[in-house]
Amino acid sequence: MSEFKLTTLEEMEAATERLLETGAKVGADSWQMRVKNQTPHCKFGEEGVCCRICTMGPCRITKKAPRGICGCDVHGIVGRNFLRFTAGGSATHSDHGREICHTLHEAAADGNYKVKDEAKLLRLAAEFGVETEGRDIYDVAHEVAEVGLLEYGKPFGTQVFLKRAPQHTQDIWKREEIEPRAIDREVSCSLHMTHMGCSSKPEALIRQSLRSGLSDGWGGSMMGTEFSDVLFGTPHEIETEANLGVMNADNVNIVVHGHDPSLSEMICEYADDPEMIAYAKEMGAKGITVSGVCCTSNEVAMRRGIPMAGNFLQQENVVLTGACEAIVVDVQCIFPALGPLSKCFHTKFVTTSPIAQMPESDFIRFNAHTAGENAKAIVKMAIENFKNRKPELVHIPDMKQKAVVGFSVEEIVHKLDGVTNTQVDKTGTTLPLIECITSGVLRGAVAMVGCNNPKVRSDAAHIGLMKKLIANDIVLVVSGCSAQAAAKAGLMDKRAKDLCGAGLKRVCELADIPPVLHMGSCVDISRMMVLAATLAKDSGLNISQLPLVGCAPEWMSEKAVSIGNYVVATGIDTYLGVEPYVSGSDQIAGLLTEGVRDWVEAAYTVEKDIEKLGDMMIERIEEKRAALGI
Repeated sequence: MSEFKLTTLEEMEAATERLLETGAKVGADSWQMRVKNQTPHCKFGEEGVCCRICTMGPCRITKKAPRGICGCDVHGIVGRNFLRFTAGGSATHSDHGREICHTLHEAAADGNYKVKDEAKLLRLAAEFGVETEGRDIYDVAHEVAEVGLLEYGKPFGTQVFLKRAPQHTQDIWKREEIEPRAIDREVSCSLHMTHMGCSSKPEALIRQSLRSGLSDGWGGSMMGTEFSDVLFGTPHEIETEANLGVMNADNVNIVVHGHDPSLSEMICEYADDPEMIAYAKEMGAKGITVSGVCCTSNEVAMRRGIPMAGNFLQQENVVLTGACEAIVVDVQCIFPALGPLSKCFHTKFVTTSPIAQMPESDFIRFNAHTAGENAKAIVKMAIENFKNRKPELVHIPDMKQKAVVGFSVEEIVHKLDGVTNTQVDKTGTTLPLIECITSGVLRGAVAMVGCNNPKVRSDAAHIGLMKKLIANDIVLVVSGCSAQAAAKAGLMDKRAKDLCGAGLKRVCELADIPPVLHMGSCVDISRMMVLAATLAKDSGLNISQLPLVGCAPEWMSEKAVSIGNYVVATGIDTYLGVEPYVSGSDQIAGLLTEGVRDWVEAAYTVEKDIEKLGDMMIERIEEKRAALGI
């Protein structure tokens, strides 16, 4: 076995600088240049003290003008902005889940999409009260999809998946009046509350922020995760590779980017088609390489082993290699800059969703009914574009790492079943992990999630915190761009166990896992909620008592705020490395970092110094251990 070595941030940055040199030759723009043009940022916006929800303004709060024209003070304005930010994120994730529900409704034995995990479908059917005895599996799938879709707009009741939480947590949600009702209702209610002349009371606005977040995490996102597993298979351990070196100069390179696996799954199907591979060879290539960026990449990596080219701030880099025949996108986190950038090269920028239409792209409308023909047309377009490549512009950085991915809750339970020696039959429970924590072999766990943000040195917070935490015997479960940061660096290689403290290293050896466990995409943070709920039930503890914290050190999107709200509302302390836009109101900031703890037994901590942020998480985990007497 070759000697194991992490890829350093300096090596990744040097590779990016080399790619930017190519971009400069062809007059390409870059996010690095745009950041300089946008600096300094608007301080009113950063503090959350400007309001534009009616046309009497816009209003901004200063010492001279402490209230808007309607009389709303800074606390109401900041709170409304925070709630609207949450609603945007909740709507986005939940609409993703809705699309997966529709895809499941299109599934058929002879169709583009099939049921790959019948056992999970049957479990969902039982949860949703759908009859299964003696029925065709696709009839069951269609009814489950219909019931799932009703979760978005049902007139009465609360979300079905809330029952997955421990009773203690359910009781908190009910007591605090933050149980999410229909998913769309919470988004609509949030926008209504923040309309001119409605809520301006900080407590009411933050309660609805938690409620809207919960409708995402225990509603729309959970739907997206579960139904994706039914359609495409529940992830299990699989090997892949990560970083820009996964692209192949001899092959047609297709990069999938976005968040919806319905598109990327079909692209992968047709890229593997012998007919398409033969056509690629006819066009002068040796084959076809599909790689990914962002959460679409996570989806196909954990189910198919498709390599991960990079995360959010590397999306331009795949085009700058000069070797990308097509970058094919669905929804969310896609730079509109990819249009003009692709025109500087031979790359086809293919948009596929009416939700994410962008200038200077080739739009091929993708839907579940025509998925096969859409995907085949896209793969064929990429192949035919191979001949337009400009060899003098081709440079693929020689860097990639092995990564072991696919750690769904089901896979984690399976891997950890044999970790400890005990007379208790632990099959199908999280007891081995609990025993590792109570015995002190592991100190606890951190769920690390989220984006990249130019306000933070790209990937530095993710990788730095991960190295610090695993050295302190804290296991990590990660998703989204955070997961790809770990994979690119090498922290998802099983040999990374040598960077761990003695306890975590031993667990990695016994369970045959890396110290950083890839749980999937952004919507798959719902898996983390299920895992936390399962740990609480198996241990007899409340979720808030578990030595577990959440962290989003480089977050940037509305989705991240929605995620943070449902993680906190579930009882998990959450640590941020980028400040939310609430500093203009000490009341709103105080509620988020202190006050909500009285409601949901958890709160936010914000610290831009990443070393201090890591220390705070370790300290909180140790406090939780001490409170439990372990």
